[in-house]
Amino acid sequence: MDKGISRRYLIFTIFTALIIIGILARYLSVMVLGKDTPSSGLAPRMLVERGPILDRNGRILAIQNRLDSVEAWIPYVSLPEETASLLSSTLNLDYQSLLEDFKTKTASLWIKRKITPQESEKVRALLEEGKLRGIYLRQEFGRTYPEKTLAAHVLGYTGIDNQGLAGIEYTMNDTLSPVAGESARGEVYGNQVFLTLDINLQFQAEELARKAYTEHRADSVMLMVMEAKTGDILAYVAYPTFDPNRFSSSSDQERQNRPASYAYEPGSVFKIFTLASFIELGGINPYTRVYCSGKYDAVSPPLNCLGIHGEVTPAGIIKYSCNAGAAAVSESVDSQSFYQMLRNFGFGSSTLLPLPGESAGILRNSLSWSNRSKPTIAIGQEVSVSAVQMLTAATALANGGTLLKPHLVKKIVSPEGRVIQEFIREPVRQVISPETAQAMLLMMETSTQPGGTATRAVVKGVRVSSKTGTAEVIDKATGRYSKTAFVASCLSILPTEDPRIIVYTVLDNPKAGEYLGGRIAAPLAASLSEEAVSYLGIPRSSDIVVEHTGIIQIEKPPLIKIGETVPDFTGFSKRQILPLFAEEKIKVRITGEGWVINQDPPAGTPVEPGMTINLELE
Repeated sequence: MDKGISRRYLIFTIFTALIIIGILARYLSVMVLGKDTPSSGLAPRMLVERGPILDRNGRILAIQNRLDSVEAWIPYVSLPEETASLLSSTLNLDYQSLLEDFKTKTASLWIKRKITPQESEKVRALLEEGKLRGIYLRQEFGRTYPEKTLAAHVLGYTGIDNQGLAGIEYTMNDTLSPVAGESARGEVYGNQVFLTLDINLQFQAEELARKAYTEHRADSVMLMVMEAKTGDILAYVAYPTFDPNRFSSSSDQERQNRPASYAYEPGSVFKIFTLASFIELGGINPYTRVYCSGKYDAVSPPLNCLGIHGEVTPAGIIKYSCNAGAAAVSESVDSQSFYQMLRNFGFGSSTLLPLPGESAGILRNSLSWSNRSKPTIAIGQEVSVSAVQMLTAATALANGGTLLKPHLVKKIVSPEGRVIQEFIREPVRQVISPETAQAMLLMMETSTQPGGTATRAVVKGVRVSSKTGTAEVIDKATGRYSKTAFVASCLSILPTEDPRIIVYTVLDNPKAGEYLGGRIAAPLAASLSEEAVSYLGIPRSSDIVVEHTGIIQIEKPPLIKIGETVPDFTGFSKRQILPLFAEEKIKVRITGEGWVINQDPPAGTPVEPGMTINLELE
């Protein structure tokens, strides 16, 4: 054989043998000795730390924590039966299902995501004993809501992959958890979102909602408080509620974000917006008078009143919640103008709050209205609204006719503390004149006076402009208004002379007997208003006000003179008693610094030439 060929054959044989030895060594390491590290089979994962959600004062409502997840690299699981048995008992998993995965899967497999710290300790102990070959603990971020149910419908929740699934967590997902670039390594930090909510007021509102829900056996309760001059929502409550830490164990009803997504007929509360529209359009003025015979029979069937109110002005329509009066004055304007005014108040369109699934309500175009539509809408029927829409529309009354955009987010702050975006007062449009807005507030104030429907909405020492509502609910089975189901509500703006807050309370289908808005929603509005007035420091007429010019006059201290008896030196400063050293007939000894607390001899002792007066200062 040629020597060149023989040499090449020898080299090829040696090279092939080395490859075979390497493969055998790798097999021994992986399948027998099990010395591989997790990184040998699984690619490292980058951690994205989701930014916190806080209230307006910086109280934490949602924050990240670190949790372990259990992962398997199937090629390394050499004892599937034993591994499945240990993991199923430790992590409370189904043994057969886990074993099937080990036998059928071929690559990486999540065993259980975001386990508890106790489960982590048990798995880690088994790993240290060498009993879980091919199993690894991977650190991930999990979301925690330290206040539990508080503001749950605003916050929302995240899924197993830390993606927002509801509420602010969903709509601001990319802000809280930014997408990292392909070259990113290690950890990426999300921005901080500060809400307009005040956690203290939110807590009080939720407590009131819980009590009202139980007491009146309602299907649901909604309570909201807004800062009148800015549109910032301070409290946002839907009850029943849920714990976002355990959202999967809650029902659809508990998770439903009713203030934004639930549309309902508002009933008589709507009259404040319809009468404002009629006045602004010039159809009526605050002195217009119509007669209430107990019903409005210009339509069939007639619209009934709670009583016969006789001759009423717009203020009387609001005070007594007169259906016939509201329907009668609707004749003063045309349908298209009325429709456009309601659109200007924001009805028929969403408010664009940063919450998913917000309802636009229902306000049909005037071209599709029947002869009955205008008077019916005037009393709050044949139109549907959301609680957020009602609260927002009220900003026009509280701000001289200017509608404000509602806010749930106060500001967005970077991980380094830099303010990225701040949400300030945002006027949308001028809906009515300042004169009309002021007239409506005064009319609403009459509703809280004797004989009005909102007397139970009164707040001690504060002028309140309020309007109640009791709306009938359509029975889906018959298509007609139910005889037993109602929506009770109350909207309050206070103080009347200079609005600071807007409060809105809604009880859906109360079943404990009482159902009128004036009897159950108004007291709830009063309780919530009382909490807000006290907490926010809104002045009451009963408060004692002390006036001062700001000028403080300090009297010059009197000179100390030694007469026939020793003076009382108590309270005198060291500087004041220094002139005593110039006295020739006495001696003075001082101990300490500050002001005189003791003296010897005592005050009133006859002065004798050459006597010593001892003064102790502190």
